[in-house]
Amino acid sequence: MPIALVVTDVDGTLVTGDKQLTKRAIGAVAGLRARGIAFTVASSRPPIGLRPLIEPLGLTLPMGAFNGSTVVAPDLSVIDETLIPEAAARMAAARFARAGIDLWVFADGAWLLTDPDGPYTDLERRTLQADARVVPDLAPYLARAAKLVGVSRDHARLADLEPRLAEEIGEGAAVHRSQAYYLDVTPPHVDKGHFVARIAGERGIPLGEVAVLGDMANDTAMFARAGLSIAMGNAGDAVKRAASVVTGTNEADGFAEAIERYVLASAV
Repeated sequence: MPIALVVTDVDGTLVTGDKQLTKRAIGAVAGLRARGIAFTVASSRPPIGLRPLIEPLGLTLPMGAFNGSTVVAPDLSVIDETLIPEAAARMAAARFARAGIDLWVFADGAWLLTDPDGPYTDLERRTLQADARVVPDLAPYLARAAKLVGVSRDHARLADLEPRLAEEIGEGAAVHRSQAYYLDVTPPHVDKGHFVARIAGERGIPLGEVAVLGDMANDTAMFARAGLSIAMGNAGDAVKRAASVVTGTNEADGFAEAIERYVLASAV
């Protein structure tokens, strides 16, 4: 079936490890536009982190931030937003504290932290092209958080904590690593799969005509909805098994390769 809409993850998929869009990736998106194939992104990033993509990719559709729980227009105005229930946010924050894991809170449109020199803060600044707001205490913001992130250089510790925290929180929030070093807590029952269904429905596109791309477990919700799901070569084995096909890594233009091979070639 021909593809009418492509939705992609960003980090680990669309951009390289140093958070850059390659010329080939930009060209692949331009190729979609030339064929009349709709394109947008669904990311664990906050809205401000999507800004660097808008102009080079010519994005015109709504975008999914915070794993799709916040939907924003191309001018970054909020179309729809779901927050983490306060009880779940406080439970997650306490769990991160007991595990000795740094906490970031995204609330009120800001990236909030207590340690400006903590792990991966420099990487996040480059990714978002914005700075964090340093506060003495994150507790006052947990009642209105859109996303919490546990951050650690001990990737194995985060991997071990992921299922434990998910079990403890239950239906109170979604818990997934968006990168090996980030463990995200986002609103429950609203994920990238819901975002894909929403965008397709608004445009009258059957889900069978949607292609999605991703590399992490939080992307498999998209895989379950779309007619064509593409895992990156850098994805883990479980993510690859959940996909229709596997492309190259994000460092080897796997995104562009997939668009060229599985979407544009079939549209000729």
